[in-house]
Amino acid sequence: MTLPTQDTVVLYPSGSVRNAATVLHVEVLPGGRVAVLLDATSVHPVDAGWPDQGADAAVLRIGEIDHTVVDAIVGATDGAELHLGRDIPVGKGTEGWAFVVVHVLESGALAAEGDPVRVSVDAGARLRTSAGHTGCHVASLALNRAVADRWKKEIRADGLGNPDFDGVAIDVSLIRENGSTDTYRLGKSLRKKGFVTEGLADDLAQVQDAINAALAGWVASGAAVRIERDGDLLTDRRYWVCELPEQTVRIPCGGTHVDSLAELGAPQVLLSLSEVDGTSVLTMETSVG
Repeated sequence: MTLPTQDTVVLYPSGSVRNAATVLHVEVLPGGRVAVLLDATSVHPVDAGWPDQGADAAVLRIGEIDHTVVDAIVGATDGAELHLGRDIPVGKGTEGWAFVVVHVLESGALAAEGDPVRVSVDAGARLRTSAGHTGCHVASLALNRAVADRWKKEIRADGLGNPDFDGVAIDVSLIRENGSTDTYRLGKSLRKKGFVTEGLADDLAQVQDAINAALAGWVASGAAVRIERDGDLLTDRRYWVCELPEQTVRIPCGGTHVDSLAELGAPQVLLSLSEVDGTSVLTMETSVG
């Protein structure tokens, strides 16, 4: 079967949860599940490069049959072979490669090139996940502000002009419905960059209070949120833009988001410190709604 030569057109950055599409390629994966590539999709996939936001819950209607999308993954092809997730051997934008959304269906799913498809995403789950992702971004900005006085060397600034602790120290970020979990390693490399870890445990409650106060103020402002993008293809750059009272912030982001901070309800952050393999780890649990 013919593999696509162009990146998938992605519609989820605009908030789309439904679209008509055409099947471009069907392939049986190891284990029997069926990979379906479409010309356009509203389904947000997992990107192995930064898998913070998971795949949308979705259904593909092919003919009169609804097929559950059991996974959605970023894949890539050079026209000869389809590679999935971490098995992609080249970086995004590599000439001669198409980057695609791979809709994974259960084994036995019937689809063929040229079939018309109706894509339907679970709108409620999308909204809750989008709220979690937006909450994650504003919480990271509030965290950066709350620990700004702990830097003794100059590092890059975030969108509000504070030292970008989140960008420098982040280890893992996981988005979930109405929340997120971010972990930060407070190891030797971070201290060499100028971050002072001494006394953080004693000040943790104060830092947490400062973050929650900032979040409350930003949500009360009803700041508008939008996604700006360089184009509609999967590899086109996309940005989270939030019109905070202090100034508008723009962060590269491939995920989905709500339209206003007012949709976050009463967000709360909980901070904790732990030891992992001899290194201090700061965990930030954010809940919204």
